[in-house]
Amino acid sequence: MRQEKILIVEDDTEISRLLQMIITRMNLHAIPAYSGTEAMFQLEKQTFDLILLDLMLPGLTGEEVLKEIRKKADIPVLVLSAKNQIEDKVTLLKMGADDYVTKPFNQEEVAARIEVQLRKKTEIKTTQLEWRGLTLDKIGLTASLFKRELSLTNAEFDILSLLMQHPEQAFSKRRIYEAIWKGTYIGDDNTISVHISNLRKKFAKVTKDEYIKTVWGIGFMLI
Repeated sequence: MRQEKILIVEDDTEISRLLQMIITRMNLHAIPAYSGTEAMFQLEKQTFDLILLDLMLPGLTGEEVLKEIRKKADIPVLVLSAKNQIEDKVTLLKMGADDYVTKPFNQEEVAARIEVQLRKKTEIKTTQLEWRGLTLDKIGLTASLFKRELSLTNAEFDILSLLMQHPEQAFSKRRIYEAIWKGTYIGDDNTISVHISNLRKKFAKVTKDEYIKTVWGIGFMLI
Protein backbone atom coordinates (compact mmCIF):
# COMPACT_ATOMS: atom_id res chain seq x y z
CA MET A 1 0.00 0.00 0.00
CA ARG A 2 1.34 3.44 -0.95
CA GLN A 3 2.37 5.58 2.01
CA GLU A 4 1.21 9.18 1.67
CA LYS A 5 4.01 11.75 1.60
CA ILE A 6 4.01 15.00 3.56
CA LEU A 7 6.47 17.82 2.84
CA ILE A 8 7.37 19.77 5.99
CA VAL A 9 8.66 23.25 5.14
CA GLU A 10 10.03 24.54 8.44
CA ASP A 11 13.40 26.10 9.20
CA ASP A 12 13.28 25.51 12.97
CA THR A 13 14.90 22.08 13.37
CA GLU A 14 13.14 21.28 16.67
CA ILE A 15 9.69 22.09 15.28
CA SER A 16 10.53 20.17 12.11
CA ARG A 17 11.52 17.10 14.15
CA LEU A 18 8.30 17.36 16.18
CA LEU A 19 6.21 17.52 13.00
CA GLN A 20 8.12 14.57 11.54
CA MET A 21 7.37 12.60 14.72
CA ILE A 22 3.63 13.46 14.49
CA ILE A 23 3.50 12.40 10.84
CA THR A 24 5.47 9.19 11.41
CA ARG A 25 3.07 8.24 14.23
CA MET A 26 0.24 8.61 11.71
CA ASN A 27 2.01 6.05 9.47
CA LEU A 28 2.75 8.72 6.87
CA HIS A 29 6.06 9.54 5.20
CA ALA A 30 7.60 12.88 6.24
CA ILE A 31 10.18 14.74 4.15
CA PRO A 32 11.69 17.93 5.61
CA ALA A 33 12.74 21.10 3.80
CA TYR A 34 14.43 23.88 5.76
CA SER A 35 13.98 26.79 3.35
CA GLY A 36 11.57 27.97 0.70
CA THR A 37 14.14 27.26 -1.98
CA GLU A 38 14.67 23.69 -0.75
CA ALA A 39 10.89 23.20 -0.70
CA MET A 40 10.61 24.15 -4.38
CA PHE A 41 13.51 21.80 -5.19
CA GLN A 42 11.70 18.92 -3.46
CA LEU A 43 8.46 19.74 -5.29
CA GLU A 44 10.26 19.56 -8.62
CA LYS A 45 11.75 16.15 -7.76
CA GLN A 46 8.66 14.35 -6.45
CA THR A 47 4.96 14.60 -5.70
CA PHE A 48 3.40 15.10 -2.28
CA ASP A 49 -0.04 14.51 -0.79
CA LEU A 50 0.13 17.45 1.64
CA ILE A 51 2.44 20.34 2.52
CA LEU A 52 2.97 21.78 6.01
CA LEU A 53 4.22 25.31 5.39
CA ASP A 54 5.86 27.78 7.76
CA LEU A 55 5.84 31.44 6.66
CA MET A 56 9.08 32.87 8.08
CA LEU A 57 11.61 31.01 5.95
CA PRO A 58 15.09 31.71 4.61
CA GLY A 59 15.27 32.05 0.84
CA LEU A 60 11.74 32.18 -0.53
CA THR A 61 9.13 33.15 2.07
CA GLY A 62 6.20 30.90 2.84
CA GLU A 63 3.90 33.27 0.96
CA GLU A 64 6.14 33.08 -2.11
CA VAL A 65 6.26 29.29 -1.90
CA LEU A 66 2.46 29.15 -1.66
CA LYS A 67 2.10 31.35 -4.76
CA GLU A 68 4.47 29.09 -6.72
CA ILE A 69 2.66 25.94 -5.58
CA ARG A 70 -0.71 27.32 -6.66
CA LYS A 71 0.64 28.12 -10.13
CA LYS A 72 1.43 24.43 -10.67
CA ALA A 73 -0.64 22.16 -8.44
CA ASP A 74 -3.64 21.65 -6.18
CA ILE A 75 -1.70 20.01 -3.35
CA PRO A 76 -3.37 20.69 0.03
CA VAL A 77 -1.35 23.25 2.01
CA LEU A 78 -1.60 23.56 5.79
CA VAL A 79 0.06 26.76 7.02
CA LEU A 80 1.76 26.71 10.44
CA SER A 81 2.65 30.19 11.64
CA ALA A 82 3.12 32.34 14.75
CA LYS A 83 1.07 35.04 13.02
CA ASN A 84 -2.26 34.95 14.81
CA GLN A 85 -4.13 37.97 13.48
CA ILE A 86 -7.37 37.13 11.68
CA GLU A 87 -6.25 39.35 8.78
CA ASP A 88 -3.16 37.17 8.29
CA LYS A 89 -5.26 34.00 8.23
CA VAL A 90 -7.77 35.45 5.77
CA THR A 91 -4.97 36.63 3.46
CA LEU A 92 -3.31 33.20 3.43
CA LEU A 93 -6.59 31.39 2.81
CA LYS A 94 -7.37 33.72 -0.09
CA MET A 95 -3.88 33.03 -1.49
CA GLY A 96 -4.71 29.32 -1.65
CA ALA A 97 -3.89 27.82 1.76
CA ASP A 98 -6.33 25.06 2.72
CA ASP A 99 -6.01 25.48 6.48
CA TYR A 100 -4.12 27.52 9.08
CA VAL A 101 -2.74 26.50 12.49
CA THR A 102 -1.24 29.03 14.88
CA LYS A 103 2.03 28.33 16.70
CA PRO A 104 2.56 27.10 19.35
CA PHE A 105 0.31 24.26 18.23
CA ASN A 106 -1.29 21.26 19.86
CA GLN A 107 0.03 17.98 18.44
CA GLU A 108 -3.39 16.31 18.38
CA GLU A 109 -4.90 19.28 16.55
CA VAL A 110 -2.19 19.22 13.88
CA ALA A 111 -2.70 15.47 13.41
CA ALA A 112 -6.48 15.93 13.13
CA ARG A 113 -6.13 18.74 10.57
CA ILE A 114 -3.71 16.61 8.52
CA GLU A 115 -6.26 13.77 8.53
CA VAL A 116 -9.02 16.13 7.39
CA GLN A 117 -6.99 17.44 4.44
CA LEU A 118 -5.94 13.94 3.33
CA ARG A 119 -9.53 12.72 3.62
CA LYS A 120 -10.76 15.61 1.47
CA LYS A 121 -8.09 14.80 -1.12
CA THR A 122 -9.22 11.16 -1.21
CA GLU A 123 -12.87 12.17 -1.62
CA ILE A 124 -11.97 14.47 -4.54
CA LYS A 125 -9.96 11.70 -6.20
CA THR A 126 -12.98 9.40 -6.22
CA THR A 127 -15.04 11.93 -8.20
CA GLN A 128 -12.32 13.52 -10.33
CA LEU A 129 -9.97 11.60 -12.61
CA GLU A 130 -6.71 12.98 -13.98
CA TRP A 131 -4.21 11.63 -16.52
CA ARG A 132 -1.55 13.52 -18.51
CA GLY A 133 -3.48 16.79 -18.60
CA LEU A 134 -6.84 15.06 -19.01
CA THR A 135 -9.35 15.88 -16.28
CA LEU A 136 -12.75 14.26 -15.92
CA ASP A 137 -15.30 15.30 -13.28
CA LYS A 138 -17.75 12.46 -12.68
CA ILE A 139 -20.13 14.65 -10.65
CA GLY A 140 -20.12 17.73 -12.87
CA LEU A 141 -19.98 15.47 -15.97
CA THR A 142 -17.29 17.63 -17.56
CA ALA A 143 -14.02 16.74 -19.24
CA SER A 144 -11.07 18.86 -20.28
CA LEU A 145 -7.63 18.44 -21.85
CA PHE A 146 -4.99 20.93 -20.74
CA LYS A 147 -7.87 22.98 -19.27
CA ARG A 148 -9.68 23.15 -22.61
CA GLU A 149 -13.18 21.76 -22.24
CA LEU A 150 -14.06 18.72 -24.33
CA SER A 151 -17.60 18.42 -25.65
CA LEU A 152 -18.35 14.72 -25.21
CA THR A 153 -21.44 12.61 -25.78
CA ASN A 154 -22.66 10.47 -22.87
CA ALA A 155 -21.12 7.36 -24.41
CA GLU A 156 -17.76 9.07 -25.03
CA PHE A 157 -17.74 10.38 -21.46
CA ASP A 158 -18.47 6.91 -20.03
CA ILE A 159 -15.80 5.22 -22.18
CA LEU A 160 -13.21 7.84 -21.24
CA SER A 161 -14.15 7.49 -17.57
CA LEU A 162 -13.63 3.73 -17.74
CA LEU A 163 -10.23 4.08 -19.43
CA MET A 164 -9.08 6.81 -17.02
CA GLN A 165 -9.91 4.64 -14.04
CA HIS A 166 -7.53 2.01 -15.45
CA PRO A 167 -4.79 3.80 -17.44
CA GLU A 168 -2.30 1.65 -19.35
CA GLN A 169 -4.67 -1.32 -19.13
CA ALA A 170 -6.05 -2.81 -22.35
CA PHE A 171 -9.82 -3.23 -22.66
CA SER A 172 -11.53 -5.41 -25.25
CA LYS A 173 -14.58 -4.09 -27.07
CA ARG A 174 -16.65 -6.64 -25.16
CA ARG A 175 -15.44 -5.37 -21.77
CA ILE A 176 -16.06 -1.75 -22.73
CA TYR A 177 -19.53 -2.51 -24.09
CA GLU A 178 -20.62 -4.56 -21.09
CA ALA A 179 -19.19 -2.03 -18.61
CA ILE A 180 -20.89 0.96 -20.26
CA TRP A 181 -24.18 -0.44 -21.53
CA LYS A 182 -24.58 -3.21 -18.92
CA GLY A 183 -25.76 -5.63 -21.57
CA THR A 184 -24.41 -8.70 -23.32
CA TYR A 185 -22.00 -8.01 -26.15
CA ILE A 186 -23.30 -9.83 -29.23
CA GLY A 187 -20.59 -9.12 -31.75
CA ASP A 188 -18.27 -6.59 -33.34
CA ASP A 189 -20.78 -3.98 -34.49
CA ASN A 190 -18.18 -1.19 -34.71
CA THR A 191 -19.96 0.96 -32.08
CA ILE A 192 -16.98 1.11 -29.73
CA SER A 193 -14.54 1.87 -32.55
CA VAL A 194 -16.65 4.83 -33.68
CA HIS A 195 -16.76 6.31 -30.17
CA ILE A 196 -12.99 5.82 -29.76
CA SER A 197 -12.38 7.49 -33.13
CA ASN A 198 -14.50 10.48 -32.07
CA LEU A 199 -12.57 10.80 -28.81
CA ARG A 200 -9.27 10.78 -30.70
CA LYS A 201 -10.50 13.53 -33.03
CA LYS A 202 -11.49 15.70 -30.09
CA PHE A 203 -8.12 15.18 -28.40
CA ALA A 204 -6.35 16.00 -31.69
CA LYS A 205 -7.93 19.47 -31.71
CA VAL A 206 -6.03 20.22 -28.49
CA THR A 207 -2.77 18.27 -28.79
CA LYS A 208 -0.77 16.06 -31.16
CA ASP A 209 -0.01 13.62 -28.32
CA GLU A 210 -1.59 10.16 -28.52
CA TYR A 211 -3.89 9.18 -25.65
CA ILE A 212 -5.79 6.09 -26.78
CA LYS A 213 -3.75 3.26 -28.27
CA THR A 214 -5.15 0.39 -30.29
CA VAL A 215 -3.81 -2.89 -28.92
CA TRP A 216 -4.15 -5.25 -31.87
CA GLY A 217 -6.03 -8.42 -31.06
CA ILE A 218 -7.22 -7.03 -27.71
CA GLY A 219 -8.82 -3.59 -27.89
CA PHE A 220 -7.97 -0.12 -26.59
CA MET A 221 -5.80 1.36 -23.85
CA LEU A 222 -5.27 4.83 -22.37
CA ILE A 223 -1.55 5.69 -22.56
